[in-house]
Amino acid sequence: MSTADVALAPGPDEAAALPEPGRAPGAFGRFFRSELWLIFGRRRNWAGGLVLASVPLLIAVVVKVSGSGGGDTFVFAEITHNGLFVALAALTVELPFFLPIAVSAIAGDAVAGEANLGTLRYLLVTPVDRARLVLVKLGGITLFTLAATVLIAVVGAAAGLALFGGGTFTTLSGTSLGFAAGLGRLALVCGYLTLCLTGLGAVGLFISTLTEQPIGAGITLLALTVVSQILDQLSQVAAIHPYLPTHFWLDYAEVLRDPLDVGALGPGAASALAYVAIFTAAAWARFSTADVSA
Repeated sequence: MSTADVALAPGPDEAAALPEPGRAPGAFGRFFRSELWLIFGRRRNWAGGLVLASVPLLIAVVVKVSGSGGGDTFVFAEITHNGLFVALAALTVELPFFLPIAVSAIAGDAVAGEANLGTLRYLLVTPVDRARLVLVKLGGITLFTLAATVLIAVVGAAAGLALFGGGTFTTLSGTSLGFAAGLGRLALVCGYLTLCLTGLGAVGLFISTLTEQPIGAGITLLALTVVSQILDQLSQVAAIHPYLPTHFWLDYAEVLRDPLDVGALGPGAASALAYVAIFTAAAWARFSTADVSA
């Protein structure tokens, strides 16, 4: 038996006291709210959120002080024409590293953190079975990912509109959209990136069931993310590119074309959903076979 299995195992008396799943009405909802409080109530996660929010502020201030466009990249060059592009630029900058760090920290802590603190076995005596526990953890990761992505977008849009205004929204196709349409495109980008990062979070959830060290689980997931991005740049391994978790992340640029082709996001969405399904099932299989009765 591994140390992780030992951390999962309640004593004989506790095992005998396990209630049948779902006996208490509303137990699942209370457990989910408790999970959200655990994630969003921690000071370290608030500190991480401040770091994420600082990037769009920094981009907006630097571009404003310089008095010129943000650079040759499209989303940076358009900042001075429409403040919404500050949000898009910040998401572009934070997507390769900062957002994966945030997701890795939460996903790695999902189960391993409970095992490390010795609280996991007490969670198992609540009227929530292990499949629901895994789903609660995945739901928490998903909402955190959405919150992190929206935080960057909202802070970036607010700072950008305050400093540069909200003129016409120029697309990659060269056409111009109104402010409301531009805001809708930004919302679609946030939704797509949330789905992609949730796929990464599902991998982290599985890793978290393999150890009782949350830092180790988080570092492992972050390392896998970096390796995936490196492999995605090597033409020698082009055959595996579509199967890498990070391969389709930058496809959000399709949202910035006119007319909008939502189907172009299909491969990325399918890849993310596949990662969610496969690794959530793997996390459940690992969790359900762990020795929790002796």
